[in-house]
Amino acid sequence: MLPFRLTRAKSDPARPPEVKDSVALPLIAMHSVGRPVWSARDAATLIREGFAKNPIAYRCVRMIAEAAASAPLVVFHNGERATPDHPLQRLLDRPNPDQSGADLMESFYGALQCAGDGYLEAAGEDAPNELYNLRPDRMQAIPGPRGWPDAYQYSVDGRAARLARRTDGFLPVLHLKLLNPGEDYYGLSPLAAAARAVDIHNASSAWNKALLDNAARPSGALVYGGGHMAADQWERLKTELRDAHTGANAAGVPLMLEGGLDWKPMSLTPQEMDFIEGKHVAAREIALAFGVPPQLLGIPGDATYNTYREANAAFWRGVVVPLASRAARALSGWLGPRFEGASVAVDLDQVPALSVEREALWARLEAASFLTPEERRRMAGLTAAMPDSNDEVDHG
Repeated sequence: MLPFRLTRAKSDPARPPEVKDSVALPLIAMHSVGRPVWSARDAATLIREGFAKNPIAYRCVRMIAEAAASAPLVVFHNGERATPDHPLQRLLDRPNPDQSGADLMESFYGALQCAGDGYLEAAGEDAPNELYNLRPDRMQAIPGPRGWPDAYQYSVDGRAARLARRTDGFLPVLHLKLLNPGEDYYGLSPLAAAARAVDIHNASSAWNKALLDNAARPSGALVYGGGHMAADQWERLKTELRDAHTGANAAGVPLMLEGGLDWKPMSLTPQEMDFIEGKHVAAREIALAFGVPPQLLGIPGDATYNTYREANAAFWRGVVVPLASRAARALSGWLGPRFEGASVAVDLDQVPALSVEREALWARLEAASFLTPEERRRMAGLTAAMPDSNDEVDHG
């Protein structure tokens, strides 16, 4: 069974959908109206080779997805913070029977980091009552005559389902994509940008494993000084070397040579190989693509930040907060019209990693005697409670 349901909403003839057309986009869609536009890169391969096989990329994706999902999404109604029983707040807190809001958003953010695209599906008549995360490697955009996607096709094991724009203009799919200037319908993931560094890092790990499998030292040559070996002698020698002198358990076992055989090691010095440093460079490039400070991953190298706390704060401010805020704005534009007067924001006051910056901001506002309490509250990101006309305003 596919993890979504196709639904229809009743159209409202009193409120025709607003149409905003781009002049250029019809040129893009003219040659492929109604047909899936396939992604320019293979998201499944990136996930398999990068996320599943590379520890640095895996940790970067997990750190970003878990951190962003831990920042609570809150609903505002007509500018005021909504109560927990607001329909949209309940939907974000419990989007479907199998997931909490944090679980759904973690998978959504993880898809963005691995594939560059994240998809949420809204199920329910009129106002959505369930949200589901859809795998990006199974989605294709289907552009309409105006160039914008009018539907999305979700394919599993040769079966396909179409999620089309409804008669009232609502598209039951939220598609959030990362910046990709060379592509019209799909984003570019940090994992794709770091693909070469991932290959180098994976190849270094494979080299280490092969080195251990071959007695934990580089190969050498057996030189036979008695002319040419007979075929049976050659095969017996290869079998003995393979069975008794390869693998980690055979490391250090002396090689017994018969007359006429001499061992000539063929190895490179550490300076020539520069192997470990090359692996660290690849690891730092992977972390750079994701925006994660290397200090948080235990990668040796240049210390950009003096302390772990500074690196963690930079990670939150430079990566997590922009990502979570962008998702909140996308949810507001997508679901806000379905819940009249509602908008979605990120509650940064509930993020422990930002407590030091928040306390510093409060201290500066407290010292600003020229500000009114309402102005201080607004600058602190809080809803200002305006005083009644009979209340005395404190100017400090």
